[in-house]
Amino acid sequence: MYSKRLLSLLLLPLLFSIGCNLLKPRTTPTAPAPRSGAEAGASLRREVVNYGQKYVGTKYHYAGTNPQTGFDCSGFTSFVLKQYNIKVSPASSKQATEGRPVPLERAQPGDLIFFGDSPKKIQHVALLVRRSSDGLTCVHSTTSRGVVVENVSKSTYWKPKILFARDVISK
Repeated sequence: MYSKRLLSLLLLPLLFSIGCNLLKPRTTPTAPAPRSGAEAGASLRREVVNYGQKYVGTKYHYAGTNPQTGFDCSGFTSFVLKQYNIKVSPASSKQATEGRPVPLERAQPGDLIFFGDSPKKIQHVALLVRRSSDGLTCVHSTTSRGVVVENVSKSTYWKPKILFARDVISK
């Protein structure tokens, strides 16, 4: 007898909640509004850049391709892009031929910025964070400081070495 009473006390709230749910009007969940190609591309670019910035402070390691041991410049860019299924070579000279060329004045977040003495002699690659009237701000792995964010256009070291940009994100 005691167990029947306990069972009915336990089932009563369950039956009540089921009954209440039956009285609620049914609604169909709506899917989020589809984003245009440009909006989706801009969102992906922000995600890539934000993800790359999470590694600020990671040490430099020659030929490094992961955060545990450290990154070199192209190991860093290839690692970050790989997380978004964007495959690029781990070598900066090869990355300089991938994707499509973009004028520096039209480069977008997530584009790769290349540095060197000449286009035939690539020495460094960085991921563009933003382009503004102040210049190009990049996240990149440097031999002396590891992964940093800096305005390369204001750097006496990097500014004269800026060569060109490539878009490896757009399809």
